[in-house]
Amino acid sequence: MSVRSEKVASLIKEEVSTLVQRNFSMEEFGFLTVTEVRVSPDLRNAKVYISIFGDAARKEKTLSMLEAQKGFIRSSLGRVVRLKFTPTLTFLLDETLDRAMKIEQILNDLHKKDGRDQA
Repeated sequence: MSVRSEKVASLIKEEVSTLVQRNFSMEEFGFLTVTEVRVSPDLRNAKVYISIFGDAARKEKTLSMLEAQKGFIRSSLGRVVRLKFTPTLTFLLDETLDRAMKIEQILNDLHKKDGRDQA
């Protein structure tokens, strides 16, 4: 990514996080974090990666609600971020933390199993 793209992505990440925190309740959306934003080279599209705390049903419900509110979030973003074009937002689930926890659990299980075999 170019320096400009990185700066725009960082600004979008910060503003979308603030918008979601201010305008949507945790009871409605659950606990979510904007983990990363990637913008296209022409700055017209932005992929917003979201980490959602909860089970698969909660994650699906929260992503659906974000999709339903995408227009509101984009228009609010356009008022704060001064660009020629407000990027089209695509919300994607970031499962990096879930994968890391699963790998850690597997490693812990292997470590426990090795400890028992040696004793």
